[in-house]
Amino acid sequence: MTIKEVAELAEVSTAAVSRYFNGGSLSEDKRKRIKKVVEKNAYMPNVMAKTMRTGRSGQIGVIIPRIQSHSMSRVLSGLMEKLDERGYNIILCCTFGKREKEVQFINSMQQGRLEGIVLMGTSMTPMLRETIADCTIPIVVTGQNFKNVPCVYHDDETAMYDMAKRVLAKRKNVVFIGVDESDPATGKARKKGVLKAFREAGVDPEDVPCIISDYSAEGGYIAGQELLKKYPQADGVICASDHIAHGVLRALKDAGKKIPKDIGITGVGDSWADMITNPTLTTVELFYEECGNVAGTLLLRLIDEPDVTHAIDRIKLGYSILERGSI
Repeated sequence: MTIKEVAELAEVSTAAVSRYFNGGSLSEDKRKRIKKVVEKNAYMPNVMAKTMRTGRSGQIGVIIPRIQSHSMSRVLSGLMEKLDERGYNIILCCTFGKREKEVQFINSMQQGRLEGIVLMGTSMTPMLRETIADCTIPIVVTGQNFKNVPCVYHDDETAMYDMAKRVLAKRKNVVFIGVDESDPATGKARKKGVLKAFREAGVDPEDVPCIISDYSAEGGYIAGQELLKKYPQADGVICASDHIAHGVLRALKDAGKKIPKDIGITGVGDSWADMITNPTLTTVELFYEECGNVAGTLLLRLIDEPDVTHAIDRIKLGYSILERGSI
């Protein structure tokens, strides 16, 4: 079945059928007639044929490192909201932390004639930098601040500096639990903000007690056990993410610690679980949905104006400190 046949059965123009599938303006009467024909005949438009005819697939590639990430899902939600306004669909690929897959996905997405790519939560490598530079379709990065690449990122350093200052004003023996510094945002920038606050408080950054965790609550629990062994005098913990904080919180409670009487704890992310922990978790709210929305707007502009030389936008978002019961 073809679009022309759908149009004839619905007694509308082929342009009307095209607008129906692309989310364009259409009267309710025509929309109902087309829908009835489409559903009766189980018709689906041939995306490949459309791509060959128009040069546009209506599809955006999105590459993420982890499926279970709460922050990624919120960025994705904001992105999809923006893309949906224009009738775009997404092709979602997950690297599961294997950096070489990013390059593979970017190359295959170009070959598949997708119109643009959003790359989330990555770390820059020479190979990735070269791949992005050679990419023939627009690409936008979220969550990281990379030179010469369109990106939307969070003010991780200032946010953690602000949070650390608040904790240090209330606690004397504070420990930082971060992640590997191969991640420029969560690893380097957040630690840099914490160390700046310690320095201003008169503590040499070399003397700041630090523990490294992975991104999971399970990793946080292990880090919490290490905290109890290495720093039994600790009365404050600054965690680089909410997932880590939730694991640390459980480890402290299992050891009989009372929160926040014995020890205070903070996270980053404002995840849904923060409001059901006991006590509720003090955290940094990062505007993930806005990040996705802004990234979508930026990508669409690059797609719509392929012949225009754009300045490379690197957009930094704000944050908010949500002080609850855990400190």
